[in-house]
Amino acid sequence: MRRSKAKKLKPSARRNKTKTGPTTSTVSKAAEKRSKIMTVKPSGRELKAARIEESLAGGRRVLEIEARAVQALINRLDAKFAKAVDLLVQCKGKVVVSGMGKSGHIGQKIAATLASTGTSSFFLHPAEGVHGDLGMLARRDALVAISNSGETQELLQLLPYVKRLGIPVIAFTGRLNSPLAKNADVALDVSVEEEACPMGLAPTASTTATLALGDALAVALLQKREFKEEDFARFHPGGTLGRRLLVKVKDLMHAESEIPMVQASVGGMAAMLEMSAKKLGMTTVVDQEGALVGVITDGDLRRFIQRGTDLVNTTASELASHNPKTIGPNELAATAVEMMERYSITTLVVTEDGRAIRGVIHLHDLLKNGIV
Repeated sequence: MRRSKAKKLKPSARRNKTKTGPTTSTVSKAAEKRSKIMTVKPSGRELKAARIEESLAGGRRVLEIEARAVQALINRLDAKFAKAVDLLVQCKGKVVVSGMGKSGHIGQKIAATLASTGTSSFFLHPAEGVHGDLGMLARRDALVAISNSGETQELLQLLPYVKRLGIPVIAFTGRLNSPLAKNADVALDVSVEEEACPMGLAPTASTTATLALGDALAVALLQKREFKEEDFARFHPGGTLGRRLLVKVKDLMHAESEIPMVQASVGGMAAMLEMSAKKLGMTTVVDQEGALVGVITDGDLRRFIQRGTDLVNTTASELASHNPKTIGPNELAATAVEMMERYSITTLVVTEDGRAIRGVIHLHDLLKNGIV
């Protein structure tokens, strides 16, 4: 009997008949999926907290670097600083501050601080200076030149003209061997170990150190000149301190027809009507010569009414608080505030010699004018 020929199968067919398991790629994808399922994702709150902490860490790093830069200036101050102060004290003209770029912005602030503390000062842009603004400089002036590198060309171009006029130069620089430092009468070192900028490029710690040294120079100068609060107020008439040190009681008080006033002999109802008409929450009580006898306040009236006092048949003198707190018209408005706080009152009678009434000042008047 003829053997039946074995049916030959093609390789592809044999592979299809072979029982196959999961491929390597299938296994790895399944493992990756299981890994993703098992991984705990941080919550939105955790992510937010991490971002906040990252920002705080960056901010603290900058402040620490800049604090070290300012701290290093303390031990660096020497006789050169004292000489710079003396040069500015002796200056009979103006103190001119100059610098380019970020140093220029710092220079503007230093010039403003000097001007506000009694030293006539202004900022000169060095590029504008060499293109026509040198006429701002005069023989009796002094120049504060700011350049961290000490090689700012626009600033160096000012020096020949400055030297011809005999103007003393105080340099703020981070390099004491620079051309600016060598050509200055006094060179103050504002160098820093590192900038707060991570790339070390943007002026950060260096400008902070320069600004701090400028403040130190300005304050040392005002102390040398015995600059007082009253002097400061003259240069700041629009500021809070200026108002506190310049504005007087007579500038804010209610005077003449605005003064609430009744005779001591009138009834309590008349006093109450006067208080309502003048709207200051009180009225002065005077004798026949117009001298101050006492005051009646809203609080006084309320207390008398609670006691059942007959206002019609009670005189203003009987209702009045005698020996009221008074202040002179030429006293500072700030003094009025201090008195009101001390005695827990809202009005003061303005008198001369404690008797002749010149006006009434109310706490609201002080508040509206920024004295409080």
